[in-house]
Amino acid sequence: MSRLTTDDLLKIKQKYKEEFTLREGGYRTKVTVHMGTCGIAAGAREVMDALMDEIAKNSIQNILVASSGCAGLCGREPIATVEETGGETIKYCDLNAEKMRKIVTEHFIEGKPLLDYALPPWSDMPFFNLQELRVLRNIGLMDPENIEEYIARDGYQAAAKALIHMTPEEIINVVKSSGLRGRGGAGFPTGLKWEFASKVQSDVKFMLCNGDEGDPGAFMDRSVMEADPHSVIEGMIIGAKAIGSHNGYIYVRAEYPLAVKRLQMAIDKAVEAGLLGENILGTGFDFGLEIYLGAGAFVCGEETALMRSIEGKRGMPRPRPPFPAHKGLWDKPSVLNNVETLAQISPVILKGADWYRSLGTEKSSGTKVFALTGTIKNVGLVEVPMGIPLRTIIHDVGGGIKKRGKFKAVQLGGPSGGCVPEHLLDTPVTYEDIVATGAIVGSGGMVVMDDNTCMVGMAKFFLEFTADESCGKCPPCRVGTRILLDILTDIAEGRGKEEDVVTLEDLSRDIIATSLCGLGQTAPNPVLTTIKYFRDEYESHIKHGWCKAGVCRDLCSFRIDEKLCTGCGACLRGCPSKAIVGEKKQPHKIIQELCVHCRSCYEACKFRSIKIMPAGYEGDLSELAEPAGAESSTKKGEA
Repeated sequence: MSRLTTDDLLKIKQKYKEEFTLREGGYRTKVTVHMGTCGIAAGAREVMDALMDEIAKNSIQNILVASSGCAGLCGREPIATVEETGGETIKYCDLNAEKMRKIVTEHFIEGKPLLDYALPPWSDMPFFNLQELRVLRNIGLMDPENIEEYIARDGYQAAAKALIHMTPEEIINVVKSSGLRGRGGAGFPTGLKWEFASKVQSDVKFMLCNGDEGDPGAFMDRSVMEADPHSVIEGMIIGAKAIGSHNGYIYVRAEYPLAVKRLQMAIDKAVEAGLLGENILGTGFDFGLEIYLGAGAFVCGEETALMRSIEGKRGMPRPRPPFPAHKGLWDKPSVLNNVETLAQISPVILKGADWYRSLGTEKSSGTKVFALTGTIKNVGLVEVPMGIPLRTIIHDVGGGIKKRGKFKAVQLGGPSGGCVPEHLLDTPVTYEDIVATGAIVGSGGMVVMDDNTCMVGMAKFFLEFTADESCGKCPPCRVGTRILLDILTDIAEGRGKEEDVVTLEDLSRDIIATSLCGLGQTAPNPVLTTIKYFRDEYESHIKHGWCKAGVCRDLCSFRIDEKLCTGCGACLRGCPSKAIVGEKKQPHKIIQELCVHCRSCYEACKFRSIKIMPAGYEGDLSELAEPAGAESSTKKGEA
């Protein structure tokens, strides 16, 4: 591709305008196989191969085959979107090669859509119709490896506007007025950060993107980089003009190979088109961009640690001030924004601050992308207006709890966040309101838990992560998180003492107050929120030796209630240790000496005849209806 001008951008947009999905070539049908990491892992390549094979085998001429990134509903991948001239758009889900071959035969050749394989229309699904797509505006709708498709969807129009028609001060004022706050976790006003860096006099400045995304259960940034890489690049170009930078880095973890591949392709094509590099769009503005691969250290999500990593040093935070806007990468003024923040910049510049503020609240404007995971029906990527209640996200957009469980809590903000219980689900999603619960919005991880989750075990899980990921520079984090983990381990394994809960609270507050960076300052949040909202579970573990959820193996056992057991054999077939015996249609029994406490029987039983009780308990099963923390009848070994 030759270097483009602003006129060329408009011509490309016009070329695609009338029939963007079914364009020139006489195509009647377009089939898009969604090829994000989630789709590929579920078998999208095999689905694509089957589609191409059947088209060739049947000599079908009027079908345009395309690929794109994640469609959003990751739990139903592989997904293929079928668009037909004058017809309804159909999304086929849970595909495999055999299903795709059948779709080609019956839908494309015989004209009979296989609705049994399809999702309901988007307008009928809260997962889709309650979302507001700004960051995810292009995801699943275009080929991320085709720069012309991005240009056709207003791509690089905002960069052209910013470079040709706006001063750095005007760019910064629009971003400040929009109220856009950093979506990487801290929520610092983006325009203010840019303004600080713009006022520093320096011959060299750096514009940086944080694509590290280390939170367990988070995949927002990965999906944007895979499906819409040019939106990130364009946001960085605009930010570079605003602060006076001519050099930039995108820091991406090496565990994201597809994101790295598509980002590099996007950079190469943008340079070839004159949209990146020297003399962008003939304006005389230069901006060079490189990808830097991170090794997966969670602490490198902290801005100063990330910058040290790019410098080739060990990724460890440094004290602030000086802040990176004054002394950052190689001691030069630097601005670091995360992927989601940068992807919002171009529509803000094109449509204005008032448009952006039309969604959200006064202090938390715009939208937020969340990765919904856990025991929820609609696992996937969602973008909702700020201010929406948590309940709407979980029970409407997310579809509520899957299988037979009941909602118990949602972990917001990853390992740095906190657990929010059911009675707080009407809390609006704003930075201030979520912090008031003890959690944080964070980068957007949202792990939903049902009543089969042990909250002591959940706190222990996140502490294991943060203790391992501590860089070790400051003792409060290095030593303090390890002590917290040791105490939680003792509680989970039946060695807990009554004073442990107070010790956990006191030590957590000390770690928060004295740690050097955000990792240590937020690591105790899961401990504090689980104690605050689920203290009875800690007491049940310590006082009564009972993990009522049946997760802590040393503090539970499983028995079959003969009054409820139908002898269906589901538990027997699912037991990996052959600990269940019984005849068909007769009550079964668990041989306690062989039971490994894996919960397989509990999950398999449809009649709720499997009961979880304290280890060694031999009493009446009806007594276990008492809440966790009940008195002596449920104490370990007291029967």
